[in-house]
Amino acid sequence: MLEKLSYLEESTGILEEEGGEMFAREITEESGKLREAIEELELKSFLSGPHDADNAILMINHGAGGTESQDWAQMLMRMYLRWAERRGYSAKVLDLQQSPEGGIKSATISVSGPYAYGYLKVEAGVHRLVRISPFDANKRRHTSFSAVLVCPEIEESDVEVEIKDDELRVDTFRASGAGGQHVNKTSSAVRLTHLPTGIVVSCQNDRSQHRNRETAMKILRARLYDIQIKKQEARLEGIMGEKKDIAWGSQIRSYVLHPYRMIKDHRTGVEVGNVDAVLDGELDPFIKAALRRKV
Repeated sequence: MLEKLSYLEESTGILEEEGGEMFAREITEESGKLREAIEELELKSFLSGPHDADNAILMINHGAGGTESQDWAQMLMRMYLRWAERRGYSAKVLDLQQSPEGGIKSATISVSGPYAYGYLKVEAGVHRLVRISPFDANKRRHTSFSAVLVCPEIEESDVEVEIKDDELRVDTFRASGAGGQHVNKTSSAVRLTHLPTGIVVSCQNDRSQHRNRETAMKILRARLYDIQIKKQEARLEGIMGEKKDIAWGSQIRSYVLHPYRMIKDHRTGVEVGNVDAVLDGELDPFIKAALRRKV
């Protein structure tokens, strides 16, 4: 980065000489790249948590709004998959509960890449959509909600999270959705229920029941660790965090497509008018502002 800065300083000096205009475009492009690199470095300085550099497990659940919210949950899933693709991250859908009416009821996604959890952790919360419903013959405006939960992807040796066998119920079932004849004929999908907390996780991504169980255990371990950390934070603050419903009054961000087009983050005040770009994964303005706010 220092070498690039020195190069730009020298190139700027050439501009003052005769014929230096030919370097103007190159200097502008290099300056933009340097600015992006500095912003990225600044953001990484904010990511100093014990698991910020780790991969992430992102879970989406539909909320109030019926078929509308299930469609909205599917839109959110695509948005985060596109965000991961834009950053060059690897994203894999581990579990997908589709709705017969349309959309999805829930999705669990593994996002692998440098600081994936550090960036995505600020996306946790309730997301609200306002639009003219494509499912309403009278073309009325509807409001939908879906919730996003983000946990670090952790290995068994990384943290002390005890999961006893007698506190775990294991169910197997046939995987749904794409996957060919194999997944439809064998009970390869695994559902784990942690009895003390009531947490239910499932995985049907792999044809191997053993691998699906391993992945489901990793998700459960991440969920329990997330609860453990939140309890510690609440004790430090002297309060227990209030669980919010996936409905009015609890949203972190609103995506308004009618009567105007605007996406606003209620924590930072950041507003973006290009809603199509955001829904296509351009989330960095919101993530950057949220990280700065946390610091």
